[in-house]
Order: sequence, then C-alpha cells, then structure tokens
Amino acid sequence: MSYDWKQVVVAPSTTLQSALKQLDEGALRIVLVCDEAMHLQGVVTDGDVRRGLLRGVGLEAPVSQVMNTQPITVTPETSRSDAVALMQSKSILAIPVVAEGHVIGLQTLQKLQSTHSYQNPVFIMAGGFGTRLRPLTDNTPKPMLKVGERPILETLLLNFIKSGFSNFYISTHYLPHVIRDYFGDGSKWNVNITYVHEEEPLGTGGALGLLPESTPELPLIMVNGDVLTSVDFERVLDFHMTHHALATMCVREYDYQIPYGVIMGDGERIISMEEKPIQRFFVNAGIYVISPEIFKNVEKHTRIDMPTLLQTYLDANEDVFMFPIHEYWLDIGRMDDFKRAQIDIKGLGL
Repeated sequence: MSYDWKQVVVAPSTTLQSALKQLDEGALRIVLVCDEAMHLQGVVTDGDVRRGLLRGVGLEAPVSQVMNTQPITVTPETSRSDAVALMQSKSILAIPVVAEGHVIGLQTLQKLQSTHSYQNPVFIMAGGFGTRLRPLTDNTPKPMLKVGERPILETLLLNFIKSGFSNFYISTHYLPHVIRDYFGDGSKWNVNITYVHEEEPLGTGGALGLLPESTPELPLIMVNGDVLTSVDFERVLDFHMTHHALATMCVREYDYQIPYGVIMGDGERIISMEEKPIQRFFVNAGIYVISPEIFKNVEKHTRIDMPTLLQTYLDANEDVFMFPIHEYWLDIGRMDDFKRAQIDIKGLGL
C-alpha cells in the first residue's frame, strides 16, 4: 500500500490536536511542517508530541511549539541503501527528501505487520469482578464482555500479537473458567498462554508474585484486561529499554476545569484572578513495563497495588519513568464507558 506524503504536510500554525490526528490516522508516523513555499520548518513525530506533553504544551497550541526544527533529511541523490542505513542508525521510520530547502518527498521504512518477534512476557490482569457493569458481569468476567465482535480481552491480545508478542500470562480470579475455556493455551492464535489464579484478590502488584519461576527474565509488559487501546506496545517497550528504566508507567493527560473563578492573594490583597482555569494532570493508564528486578522479587500471596509497589522504588531513587500516551485509550469501568466503546471500536481498526 502506498501513501501520499503531501497528506502529512501542515502549516506551523496548525494545532497540536490536528497534528496528532495526522499521526494517529496516517501510516507515515511523521508530520512535515512547511510554509506556503514548501520550505521545511520542522518535523513532528510521536516522540516530539510526548516531550511536548511532558513540558505542559496543550493540544490547542501551534505545532511549531513541539516540532523538531533540525530534522535529519536526505537529498534526491542519496542512495536507497544509504537512506535505509541512516534511518536504522537513527531509529527513525521516515525521513524528508529536501532539495534547496524545499520538501520534494519522504523516504520511509515500511513496517509490515511486524518485523520483530518479542519473547518478553505480557501479563494481562483479568481477575476483577466488574461490579459497576452489573448485570452484564453477573455471569461473565468484565474482560470477556464483547465490544464489537470480540471480547475486550481478545482485542487486547490481538493487538499484542500484531506487534510481535507471543508469550502471555493471564491473571484470573472471578469466573476463571470462562476465560480459560475461551482462550485455552493460546494455540488457536499460535501463541502461548499461561494462567495464574488469585485465590484472593492480591491487587495489580501482588499478582506479579504468582508468576512461575520459568517466566523469562526480560522486561514484562503489564496491562489491565479491561483497557481498550491502540497504544503501540513496541514503542513503549523500546522507550523502557532505551532509558534503562527499572519500571515505566504509561500515563494519560487529564484536564480538570475548576468551575469557579480562582483568586490568588497576599493577605487581604488580591494579586490575580483567573476565571474557571483548566488544570492538567497525568493519570495512570494501567499499562506498565516492569523489569525482572521488580517482578521476580514480589513475595507470593502479598496484596499490593502497582502504584504502591512502584512508590517503594521511587523512595529508593530508582529509575521509574512515565510514557505519555496520546493514542486511543479507554478504561471500560462503567456502563457509559462500555457503551462508548461499542461506538469507538468501529473506527479504531482493532
């Protein structure tokens, strides 16, 4: 399949929100920022967006605030082999072709379904009761509720398989036989599935202590089984490895508008006033990459949640990083979320 590179050209004044739409919907993984004469002003990639979000740049800001103003480029004379070698050495998927300052094309490393195969364990938490979704969950575990044509858990599994992962562990508690009967050992999908069962709920962190001794000593991706997302798990794992992190938590930007005018004062004197300000926070998205130093040392049958577990390493000044996600993400915890997911799934390509 071929793509017109001109579809990812935007003006410097384009909002970050619009550029994100180009990144998420397009296949080229890059946005080219050009003026009216097609002079290259900069490029925006997934990493540029994430760094901008970490700096507090809002989605309504112009894309010029996050673009890389000194991108790597090639000329029309650059050979194919040299361009491929350059992209591989710089770990980039696309590179602009520039002649006399004008963009005339885009060279890409075509990524088929997956060019990699990962042995990293994937741990999916699927033991919750789903009480807020009753009566739907009276006889069905929440991850087995169908969104579109498939259970939530199957959609999540297929997303990992598409990215090259094949070594799965599923934590169960509520109605475990429903999950086991449906997925079996994973051979239907040509993957391996191992189950760990919580006799009593142990929390997201405590479930790590039930993993078998044979679990590969590689960074483990951990995700809640009721999350519907188009997150690129390869990128999350690559971020974790590149930063030599002990743990990586995926985070999502959350905006909260204070419904009143906020007054700042010094004693009785008013210093400033702001009407209904918006505060931005990063919230836990329920997706982690955990190094073996953590999951191999969680005591069996110990109840602990992941934030509490990670806090112990933060207190010890260990390297725990956050990975901002801008892709689609929905925690299906309430009935409204479930209904929204039924609509969203149609346009996600999942």
